[in-house]
Amino acid sequence: MNAMIRSSISVLALALLAACASTAPGKPARPLTLDTHVDIPLDYMRQPRYDAGGDSVLQVDLGKMERGGLDAAFFVIYVGQGPLTAEGYADAVAQAERKYSAIELLLANNPDRIRAATSPQQVRDNHAQGLLSAMIGIENGYSLGHDLARIDAAYARGARYLGLVHAGNNDLCTSSAPNVDKGEPAWGSAGDTGMSEFGRAAVARANALGIMVDISHASDNCMRDALAASKAPIIASHSSARALVDHKRNIPDDLLRAIAAKGGVIQAVAYKEFVKHDPARAAAEKALQEQVAKQAGDGEYDGEKHDALPAMIEGMARIQQQHPLATLDEYLDHIDHIAKVAGIDHVGIAADFDGGGGITGWMDASQTGNVSAGLRKRGYSEADIGKILGGNLLRTWQAVIDEAAREQAAAR
Repeated sequence: MNAMIRSSISVLALALLAACASTAPGKPARPLTLDTHVDIPLDYMRQPRYDAGGDSVLQVDLGKMERGGLDAAFFVIYVGQGPLTAEGYADAVAQAERKYSAIELLLANNPDRIRAATSPQQVRDNHAQGLLSAMIGIENGYSLGHDLARIDAAYARGARYLGLVHAGNNDLCTSSAPNVDKGEPAWGSAGDTGMSEFGRAAVARANALGIMVDISHASDNCMRDALAASKAPIIASHSSARALVDHKRNIPDDLLRAIAAKGGVIQAVAYKEFVKHDPARAAAEKALQEQVAKQAGDGEYDGEKHDALPAMIEGMARIQQQHPLATLDEYLDHIDHIAKVAGIDHVGIAADFDGGGGITGWMDASQTGNVSAGLRKRGYSEADIGKILGGNLLRTWQAVIDEAAREQAAAR
């Protein structure tokens, strides 16, 4: 019996040594890698194909994260913009609740593979134990239901960044993509008023709790207002460089510098039209979306409803043959530019997987290692690669927590 115990201990010790040796001798240790924007469908974890603990159709599931070295991800509570009415707010709150519950189900079903993380230290602790980390971000403050108390409720559920807006203006601020067809003022017009008083109050409450303020999807005016309103650093959870691709969703150089000056970080996003200007592909995708929505009997396209339909999948495959996606090299150009303009301490990565993201060379989480390999090929040092892949975001996140602690201490 004693011999068996000694043998078992020896085997366990060898296994632990192997697990701790993340790289072969002479090779650099793999840096902690973190993606700040992973979308989830409304039926996440409720249909077998959307079970992230198994072999799913998702671009991000646990197997793909493990194979690709994606150690941590912010799973996003996205709600599309609807009417600014009691009914609209109630529907948005209900959709958000469905997604919070789905993330909780992911964690409950897979405790030996992934754990929640609500602080940078928890991300590092999970990583040290060989566990993946799941964080929560909010995309579109519309899901707060015009109620500041829901920021506290979101914090209690694990949300650690607040994306102010999405496509279409909301009650917090103006969008980079206002619904002009529905009468909203055009981007950059006199009616593009930036942040509302409720938006400023939301930023103040996020600061007080230690929630990062996220300005991706915001209009330039709202970005500037958020920088002025926030006491803490802010982030762009998934935006690229407008100097390379002149898209309103990307960030101009002056705002890249302003975010950096406040201690924030810009997470370059691997989303097709923000990385590569390709009007022919955009037009083909829009036509396909309208066609699929019409075939489904709907008045307008809804990605969460239509993207998984066979007609959409087959149509996108045809479009990819005719109009290839942006490449990893083109994406890395955006990282280069942001690093040059904002500084190496103020750039990170985001894929926008399962929300339209994905480029040639980084099509799902299993290919995340290609990003670090590409950075290494471009001559980035191992220290700088570590910053880009997650270190910068974790530093900014901790700075937001520290600012909240100072505010709380001053209020005592």
